[in-house]
Amino acid sequence: MASRVRWIDFDCADPYLVAGFWAEATGLRRDPDDKPGDDECALLAGDDPIEGGMLFQRVPEGKTVKNRVHLDLQPTDRTRDEEVERLLGFGATLVDDHRKPDGTGWALLADPEGNEFCVERSVAERERTPA
Repeated sequence: MASRVRWIDFDCADPYLVAGFWAEATGLRRDPDDKPGDDECALLAGDDPIEGGMLFQRVPEGKTVKNRVHLDLQPTDRTRDEEVERLLGFGATLVDDHRKPDGTGWALLADPEGNEFCVERSVAERERTPA
């Protein structure tokens, strides 16, 4: 028997703001009960909150060191570079660029509160370029 991941939790200063960023990034939908100022906001993976998703919780301390766990995003309907530009357009920052001239590599970005995540090549790009 095994366990499944129900929620991916983020500690943050502004749960509504950070949840909004990740809703745009992932396409997950906000919990309709969430509002600005809430101490906890959720993005739902399905129609029933029991299915989980991403959870954003207010904490008093700010982020001080590199994340020990992070997400790797893979675009489904655009290239890696198009996805990086899209994410930068609504609040991400480029932390480190590991993209290579041959099309391989990834970009390390951060959300509005500094949580790092990577953007890697789409499936189509992986099929066209070397590993």
